[in-house]
Amino acid sequence: MQFPTLDKDQRRILQMLRKSGPLSRSALASALEISGTALTRLSRDLIGLNLVEEVPGAEAQGRGRPAIPLRLAGHGGYAVGATAHKGFIDIALVDFTGATIATHHEAVAPIDPQGFARKVRRMTHELVDRHGLLGRRMLGLGVAVPGPSLSPTGDRWSVVDVLPNWRDAPLRDILSAEMGWPLWIENDANAAAIAEYYLGGLLRDFGTIVVLLLGFGIGAGVIVDGRLMRGQYGVAGEIGCLFPGHLPRPSPLDLLAMLRSNGCDLSSVADIDFHAADQAPTIDIWLDRAAEQLQMVSNTAFAWLDPGAIVLAGTLPSTILQGLADRLHQADLVTTVHHRRPPVRISNLHGSPITFGAALLPIHALSAET
Repeated sequence: MQFPTLDKDQRRILQMLRKSGPLSRSALASALEISGTALTRLSRDLIGLNLVEEVPGAEAQGRGRPAIPLRLAGHGGYAVGATAHKGFIDIALVDFTGATIATHHEAVAPIDPQGFARKVRRMTHELVDRHGLLGRRMLGLGVAVPGPSLSPTGDRWSVVDVLPNWRDAPLRDILSAEMGWPLWIENDANAAAIAEYYLGGLLRDFGTIVVLLLGFGIGAGVIVDGRLMRGQYGVAGEIGCLFPGHLPRPSPLDLLAMLRSNGCDLSSVADIDFHAADQAPTIDIWLDRAAEQLQMVSNTAFAWLDPGAIVLAGTLPSTILQGLADRLHQADLVTTVHHRRPPVRISNLHGSPITFGAALLPIHALSAET
Protein backbone atom coordinates (compact mmCIF):
# COMPACT_ATOMS: atom_id res chain seq x y z
CA MET A 1 0.00 0.00 0.00
CA GLN A 2 1.23 3.48 -0.87
CA PHE A 3 2.51 5.94 1.75
CA PRO A 4 -0.46 8.27 2.42
CA THR A 5 -0.28 12.01 1.84
CA LEU A 6 -2.01 13.98 4.59
CA ASP A 7 -2.90 17.64 4.95
CA LYS A 8 -2.04 19.77 7.96
CA ASP A 9 -5.32 19.23 9.83
CA GLN A 10 -5.18 15.46 9.34
CA ARG A 11 -1.70 15.47 10.80
CA ARG A 12 -2.92 17.54 13.73
CA ILE A 13 -5.64 15.00 14.45
CA LEU A 14 -3.18 12.11 14.37
CA GLN A 15 -0.74 13.89 16.63
CA MET A 16 -3.48 14.84 19.10
CA LEU A 17 -4.64 11.23 19.31
CA ARG A 18 -1.04 10.10 19.71
CA LYS A 19 -0.58 12.61 22.50
CA SER A 20 -3.88 12.26 24.36
CA GLY A 21 -5.15 8.78 23.56
CA PRO A 22 -8.77 8.13 22.48
CA LEU A 23 -10.95 11.24 22.13
CA SER A 24 -14.45 11.92 20.90
CA ARG A 25 -14.97 13.92 17.74
CA SER A 26 -16.31 16.84 19.75
CA ALA A 27 -13.27 16.78 22.07
CA LEU A 28 -10.93 16.68 19.06
CA ALA A 29 -12.76 19.56 17.38
CA SER A 30 -12.55 21.63 20.55
CA ALA A 31 -8.89 20.86 21.25
CA LEU A 32 -7.82 21.61 17.68
CA GLU A 33 -10.23 24.53 17.17
CA ILE A 34 -11.76 22.89 14.11
CA SER A 35 -15.48 23.03 13.34
CA GLY A 36 -17.49 19.91 14.08
CA THR A 37 -18.41 19.53 10.42
CA ALA A 38 -14.79 19.74 9.30
CA LEU A 39 -13.68 17.33 12.02
CA THR A 40 -16.32 14.80 10.96
CA ARG A 41 -15.10 14.98 7.35
CA LEU A 42 -11.42 14.77 8.29
CA SER A 43 -11.94 11.86 10.66
CA ARG A 44 -14.00 10.01 8.06
CA ASP A 45 -11.10 10.33 5.61
CA LEU A 46 -8.60 9.10 8.20
CA ILE A 47 -10.83 6.13 9.02
CA GLY A 48 -10.98 5.39 5.30
CA LEU A 49 -7.17 5.39 5.22
CA ASN A 50 -7.15 2.93 8.16
CA LEU A 51 -5.08 5.35 10.23
CA VAL A 52 -7.86 6.05 12.75
CA GLU A 53 -10.60 3.81 14.12
CA GLU A 54 -13.55 4.03 16.46
CA VAL A 55 -12.97 2.44 19.85
CA PRO A 56 -14.85 -0.89 19.76
CA GLY A 57 -17.72 -1.16 22.22
CA ALA A 58 -17.35 2.40 23.53
CA GLU A 59 -20.64 4.24 23.86
CA ALA A 60 -21.50 7.34 25.81
CA GLN A 61 -24.22 7.22 28.41
CA GLY A 62 -27.38 9.33 28.03
CA ARG A 63 -29.72 10.32 25.27
CA GLY A 64 -28.77 11.16 21.71
CA ARG A 65 -26.14 9.74 19.39
CA PRO A 66 -23.32 8.00 21.29
CA ALA A 67 -20.02 9.92 21.28
CA ILE A 68 -17.78 7.05 20.23
CA PRO A 69 -14.10 7.91 20.80
CA LEU A 70 -11.54 7.77 18.03
CA ARG A 71 -8.07 6.34 18.40
CA LEU A 72 -5.03 5.57 16.26
CA ALA A 73 -5.34 2.30 14.37
CA GLY A 74 -2.40 0.01 14.98
CA HIS A 75 -3.07 -1.78 11.69
CA GLY A 76 -2.82 1.54 9.82
CA GLY A 77 0.75 0.77 8.91
CA TYR A 78 4.00 -0.80 10.03
CA ALA A 79 7.56 0.43 10.12
CA VAL A 80 10.99 -1.05 10.66
CA GLY A 81 13.98 0.47 12.40
CA ALA A 82 17.55 -0.79 12.09
CA THR A 83 20.92 0.23 13.37
CA ALA A 84 24.42 -1.17 13.13
CA HIS A 85 26.95 -1.14 15.93
CA LYS A 86 30.36 -2.65 16.37
CA GLY A 87 29.61 -6.35 16.62
CA PHE A 88 25.83 -6.45 16.28
CA ILE A 89 22.71 -5.36 14.39
CA ASP A 90 19.44 -4.29 15.99
CA ILE A 91 16.05 -4.35 14.24
CA ALA A 92 12.60 -3.38 15.53
CA LEU A 93 9.18 -3.76 13.89
CA VAL A 94 6.41 -1.46 15.17
CA ASP A 95 2.80 -0.68 14.28
CA PHE A 96 1.25 2.74 13.64
CA THR A 97 0.66 3.39 17.34
CA GLY A 98 4.37 2.81 18.00
CA ALA A 99 3.75 -0.50 19.77
CA THR A 100 6.54 -3.03 19.35
CA ILE A 101 5.61 -6.11 17.37
CA ALA A 102 9.03 -7.74 17.24
CA THR A 103 12.72 -7.08 17.80
CA HIS A 104 15.82 -8.83 16.53
CA HIS A 105 19.33 -8.57 17.95
CA GLU A 106 22.11 -10.36 16.13
CA ALA A 107 25.84 -10.54 16.76
CA VAL A 108 27.79 -10.03 13.54
CA ALA A 109 31.34 -9.43 12.43
CA PRO A 110 32.10 -5.84 11.34
CA ILE A 111 29.75 -5.29 8.41
CA ASP A 112 29.79 -2.93 5.44
CA PRO A 113 26.70 -1.03 4.22
CA GLN A 114 25.88 -3.55 1.49
CA GLY A 115 26.04 -6.47 3.92
CA PHE A 116 23.97 -4.51 6.44
CA ALA A 117 21.31 -3.75 3.81
CA ARG A 118 21.06 -7.40 2.74
CA LYS A 119 20.79 -8.62 6.33
CA VAL A 120 18.15 -6.02 7.22
CA ARG A 121 16.11 -6.99 4.14
CA ARG A 122 16.28 -10.68 4.99
CA MET A 123 15.40 -10.25 8.64
CA THR A 124 12.64 -7.74 7.91
CA HIS A 125 10.98 -10.11 5.46
CA GLU A 126 11.21 -12.90 8.03
CA LEU A 127 9.62 -10.75 10.73
CA VAL A 128 6.86 -9.52 8.40
CA ASP A 129 6.08 -13.09 7.34
CA ARG A 130 6.25 -14.47 10.88
CA HIS A 131 3.72 -11.93 12.14
CA GLY A 132 1.30 -12.24 9.24
CA LEU A 133 1.89 -8.78 7.80
CA LEU A 134 2.44 -9.69 4.15
CA GLY A 135 0.35 -7.35 1.98
CA ARG A 136 -0.09 -4.81 4.79
CA ARG A 137 0.92 -1.16 4.46
CA MET A 138 4.63 -0.82 5.20
CA LEU A 139 5.30 2.83 6.00
CA GLY A 140 9.03 2.56 5.56
CA LEU A 141 12.44 1.82 7.00
CA GLY A 142 14.31 4.05 9.42
CA VAL A 143 18.07 3.62 9.84
CA ALA A 144 20.08 5.25 12.62
CA VAL A 145 23.81 5.77 12.12
CA PRO A 146 26.49 6.72 14.66
CA GLY A 147 27.90 9.94 13.27
CA PRO A 148 26.92 13.32 11.82
CA SER A 149 25.52 13.96 8.37
CA LEU A 150 27.92 15.18 5.69
CA SER A 151 25.16 16.96 3.80
CA PRO A 152 21.79 18.60 4.55
CA THR A 153 20.07 15.88 2.49
CA GLY A 154 21.51 13.10 4.66
CA ASP A 155 22.79 11.00 1.77
CA ARG A 156 26.28 10.55 3.20
CA TRP A 157 27.39 10.35 6.81
CA SER A 158 30.58 10.64 8.82
CA VAL A 159 30.03 7.25 10.45
CA VAL A 160 32.39 6.11 13.20
CA ASP A 161 35.36 4.21 11.82
CA VAL A 162 34.58 0.91 13.60
CA LEU A 163 32.00 0.27 10.88
CA PRO A 164 33.97 -0.56 7.71
CA ASN A 165 33.32 1.44 4.53
CA TRP A 166 30.37 3.38 5.97
CA ARG A 167 31.96 6.80 6.12
CA ASP A 168 30.95 8.94 3.12
CA ALA A 169 29.28 5.95 1.45
CA PRO A 170 26.06 6.63 -0.57
CA LEU A 171 23.91 5.04 2.13
CA ARG A 172 20.59 6.16 0.70
CA ASP A 173 21.32 4.54 -2.66
CA ILE A 174 22.66 1.35 -1.07
CA LEU A 175 19.75 0.88 1.33
CA SER A 176 17.04 1.88 -1.15
CA ALA A 177 18.37 -0.61 -3.72
CA GLU A 178 17.84 -3.49 -1.28
CA MET A 179 14.56 -2.53 0.40
CA GLY A 180 12.48 -0.59 -2.12
CA TRP A 181 10.61 1.08 0.74
CA PRO A 182 10.44 4.74 1.76
CA LEU A 183 13.66 5.36 3.66
CA TRP A 184 14.73 7.68 6.49
CA ILE A 185 18.31 7.95 7.74
CA GLU A 186 19.12 9.79 10.95
CA ASN A 187 21.93 10.32 13.40
CA ASP A 188 21.60 7.96 16.37
CA ALA A 189 21.03 10.79 18.87
CA ASN A 190 18.17 12.18 16.76
CA ALA A 191 16.63 8.71 16.61
CA ALA A 192 16.93 8.38 20.38
CA ALA A 193 15.17 11.74 20.79
CA ILE A 194 12.26 10.50 18.66
CA ALA A 195 11.97 7.37 20.82
CA GLU A 196 12.03 9.32 24.07
CA TYR A 197 9.46 11.79 22.75
CA TYR A 198 6.93 9.17 21.64
CA LEU A 199 7.62 5.97 23.58
CA GLY A 200 8.89 7.75 26.67
CA GLY A 201 5.61 9.67 26.78
CA LEU A 202 7.24 13.10 26.75
CA LEU A 203 4.96 14.43 23.99
CA ARG A 204 2.04 14.31 26.45
CA ASP A 205 3.62 17.08 28.52
CA PHE A 206 6.30 18.78 26.44
CA GLY A 207 6.81 20.10 22.94
CA THR A 208 10.54 20.76 23.38
CA ILE A 209 13.05 18.23 24.72
CA VAL A 210 16.79 17.55 24.61
CA VAL A 211 18.13 13.99 24.71
CA LEU A 212 21.79 13.55 25.64
CA LEU A 213 22.84 10.22 24.16
CA LEU A 214 25.83 8.56 25.77
CA GLY A 215 26.44 5.95 23.10
CA PHE A 216 29.57 5.34 21.04
CA GLY A 217 30.52 8.90 21.95
CA ILE A 218 28.24 11.69 23.10
CA GLY A 219 25.59 13.48 21.05
CA ALA A 220 22.29 15.27 21.45
CA GLY A 221 18.92 15.00 19.76
CA VAL A 222 16.71 18.07 19.98
CA ILE A 223 12.96 18.35 19.38
CA VAL A 224 11.53 21.88 19.34
CA ASP A 225 7.76 22.39 19.21
CA GLY A 226 7.35 18.77 18.11
CA ARG A 227 9.84 19.06 15.24
CA LEU A 228 13.20 17.36 15.06
CA MET A 229 15.83 20.09 14.86
CA ARG A 230 18.56 19.35 12.32
CA GLY A 231 20.13 22.77 11.81
CA GLN A 232 21.37 24.49 8.66
CA TYR A 233 23.75 21.69 7.67
CA GLY A 234 22.09 18.76 9.40
CA VAL A 235 24.42 18.55 12.39
CA ALA A 236 22.45 20.22 15.19
CA GLY A 237 23.22 18.52 18.50
CA GLU A 238 26.75 17.43 17.61
CA ILE A 239 27.97 18.20 21.10
CA GLY A 240 30.76 15.65 20.76
CA CYS A 241 32.85 18.45 19.25
CA LEU A 242 32.87 20.07 22.70
CA PHE A 243 34.70 17.02 24.05
CA PRO A 244 37.53 16.01 21.68
CA GLY A 245 38.15 12.27 21.60
CA HIS A 246 41.80 12.55 22.68
CA LEU A 247 40.73 14.16 25.96
CA PRO A 248 38.60 12.82 28.83
CA ARG A 249 34.93 13.03 27.86
CA PRO A 250 31.55 11.95 29.30
CA SER A 251 31.11 8.88 27.11
CA PRO A 252 30.75 5.15 27.80
CA LEU A 253 33.93 4.35 25.86
CA ASP A 254 35.82 6.85 27.98
CA LEU A 255 34.55 5.12 31.14
CA LEU A 256 35.47 1.72 29.69
CA ALA A 257 39.01 2.91 28.92
CA MET A 258 39.33 4.34 32.42
CA LEU A 259 38.22 1.06 34.01
CA ARG A 260 40.65 -0.94 31.88
CA SER A 261 43.52 1.38 32.76
CA ASN A 262 42.74 0.74 36.43
CA GLY A 263 43.02 -3.02 36.01
CA CYS A 264 39.43 -4.08 35.29
CA ASP A 265 39.32 -6.82 32.67
CA LEU A 266 36.27 -5.78 30.61
CA SER A 267 35.54 -6.70 27.01
CA SER A 268 32.84 -4.10 26.32
CA VAL A 269 30.60 -1.41 27.79
CA ALA A 270 28.06 -4.16 28.55
CA ASP A 271 30.45 -5.50 31.24
CA ILE A 272 30.38 -2.25 33.25
CA ASP A 273 28.81 -2.94 36.64
CA PHE A 274 28.43 -0.31 39.37
CA HIS A 275 27.95 -3.09 41.93
CA ALA A 276 31.27 -4.79 41.17
CA ALA A 277 33.73 -4.05 43.96
CA ASP A 278 36.69 -3.60 41.62
CA GLN A 279 34.78 -1.20 39.35
CA ALA A 280 32.80 0.98 41.78
CA PRO A 281 35.66 3.31 42.90
CA THR A 282 36.63 4.12 39.29
CA ILE A 283 33.02 4.59 38.25
CA ASP A 284 32.51 7.06 41.12
CA ILE A 285 35.51 9.10 40.01
CA TRP A 286 34.29 9.07 36.40
CA LEU A 287 30.76 10.09 37.46
CA ASP A 288 32.10 13.13 39.33
CA ARG A 289 34.10 14.29 36.33
CA ALA A 290 31.45 13.43 33.68
CA ALA A 291 28.71 15.19 35.64
CA GLU A 292 30.87 18.31 35.86
CA GLN A 293 31.32 18.21 32.09
CA LEU A 294 27.60 17.73 31.53
CA GLN A 295 26.77 20.74 33.70
CA MET A 296 27.84 23.01 30.87
CA VAL A 297 25.79 21.06 28.33
CA SER A 298 22.69 21.09 30.53
CA ASN A 299 23.03 24.78 31.34
CA THR A 300 23.42 25.89 27.73
CA ALA A 301 20.65 23.60 26.46
CA PHE A 302 18.36 25.04 29.11
CA ALA A 303 19.30 28.64 28.42
CA TRP A 304 18.97 28.39 24.64
CA LEU A 305 16.00 26.06 24.21
CA ASP A 306 13.96 26.05 27.46
CA PRO A 307 13.24 22.30 27.15
CA GLY A 308 10.59 20.59 29.22
CA ALA A 309 12.98 17.68 29.78
CA ILE A 310 16.68 16.95 29.37
CA VAL A 311 16.98 13.17 29.14
CA LEU A 312 20.12 11.13 29.74
CA ALA A 313 20.00 8.00 27.59
CA GLY A 314 22.36 5.47 26.10
CA THR A 315 24.17 2.19 26.60
CA LEU A 316 25.26 2.69 30.20
CA PRO A 317 23.36 0.86 32.96
CA SER A 318 20.51 2.87 34.45
CA THR A 319 22.30 2.98 37.82
CA ILE A 320 25.16 4.91 36.23
CA LEU A 321 22.84 7.24 34.32
CA GLN A 322 21.00 7.87 37.59
CA GLY A 323 24.32 8.63 39.25
CA LEU A 324 24.95 11.31 36.63
CA ALA A 325 21.43 12.72 37.08
CA ASP A 326 21.79 12.78 40.88
CA ARG A 327 25.04 14.73 40.64
CA LEU A 328 23.47 17.19 38.20
CA HIS A 329 20.49 17.68 40.52
CA GLN A 330 22.92 18.54 43.32
CA ALA A 331 25.08 20.82 41.17
CA ASP A 332 24.90 24.59 41.07
CA LEU A 333 23.04 24.75 37.75
CA VAL A 334 21.62 27.91 36.23
CA THR A 335 18.11 29.08 37.07
CA THR A 336 15.56 31.16 35.19
CA VAL A 337 12.21 32.65 36.17
CA HIS A 338 10.40 30.93 39.06
CA HIS A 339 13.78 29.40 40.00
CA ARG A 340 13.50 26.79 37.26
CA ARG A 341 16.59 24.66 36.70
CA PRO A 342 17.59 22.31 33.87
CA PRO A 343 15.01 19.48 34.11
CA VAL A 344 17.40 16.52 33.98
CA ARG A 345 16.03 12.96 34.08
CA ILE A 346 17.10 9.55 32.83
CA SER A 347 15.45 7.45 30.15
CA ASN A 348 12.76 5.02 31.27
CA LEU A 349 12.76 3.04 28.04
CA HIS A 350 13.63 -0.64 27.97
CA GLY A 351 15.62 -1.70 24.94
CA SER A 352 17.52 0.45 22.50
CA PRO A 353 16.08 3.97 22.11
CA ILE A 354 18.17 4.28 18.95
CA THR A 355 16.54 1.32 17.19
CA PHE A 356 13.02 2.13 18.38
CA GLY A 357 13.52 5.74 17.34
CA ALA A 358 14.66 4.61 13.90
CA ALA A 359 11.46 2.56 13.54
CA LEU A 360 9.40 5.61 14.49
CA LEU A 361 10.98 7.87 11.86
CA PRO A 362 8.45 6.93 9.12
CA ILE A 363 5.56 7.36 11.58
CA HIS A 364 6.88 10.73 12.75
CA ALA A 365 7.19 11.85 9.11
CA LEU A 366 3.60 10.83 8.41
CA SER A 367 1.82 12.30 11.41
CA ALA A 368 3.94 15.06 12.95
CA GLU A 369 3.00 18.63 12.09
CA THR A 370 5.32 20.25 9.56
